[in-house]
Amino acid sequence: MTVELAVMTPVVIVVALIVLNLMWFIEACAAFDQAALDAVISHGVAPAGEQTQVAAVDEVESALSEALGREETCEVEVSASAVEGGGEGTTFVISPLLTRYTCTLTYRPWPRLLRMPGITYAAPLALRHERQLVVDRYRPGVVV
Repeated sequence: MTVELAVMTPVVIVVALIVLNLMWFIEACAAFDQAALDAVISHGVAPAGEQTQVAAVDEVESALSEALGREETCEVEVSASAVEGGGEGTTFVISPLLTRYTCTLTYRPWPRLLRMPGITYAAPLALRHERQLVVDRYRPGVVV
């Protein structure tokens, strides 16, 4: 029985670390999804101060980082791009100022590398989760 315990203990520890990191990633994704929508709608539509796309992206990114509060394991990146007109066959654009915000969460698992007798646990470099929202930057409340 002692030999079985000695053999199974490293395997159980590695499985527990995988489950723990998976739970942390899922929890971070859930918090990120809610915070990303709130940040884009509140800060991306009408940023305080200078009314430029760069200022809006910076405000959304800082609001997301602050809302998550996980600087050691999570990184937040926000980008914005103009949405092209309605598509094929359309004659006019409903709103020329539609902006697509892409918010990306990068999660770095803990620990990076764990070596035990007979078992090596190497976490992936990073897990990524992305959320997009299209808004009209100069008409608050218009979400596409």
